Amino acid sequence: MLRSRPFPERAAQVLIVAMIAGIVLIAQRYSVVFYRWGVCLLVGATFLQIAVGNLPAQASAARSLAISAAILASVAAVFLIGIWLVLILSHMGR
Repeated sequence: MLRSRPFPERAAQVLIVAMIAGIVLIAQRYSVVFYRWGVCLLVGATFLQIAVGNLPAQASAARSLAISAAILASVAAVFLIGIWLVLILSHMGR
């Protein structure tokens, strides 16, 4: 009998395929539109992989989404604090 894989494992596999597709779209030389889609896909899949890579192995889909949202919010907060600090420190140097 086939055993169903846990949600975090399936999500990680989908994100790996998305990252490979993003790299292929970036590597092609014929269309700037495909290049832009590739960059967006690669960046988005990378940020989601940060969250999915830290999920418990047997988490349910609902719990995985909640934990992923919390991790992504933390990553966004770090970026926003970094941008804010750059603004503060650049004004201090004047």
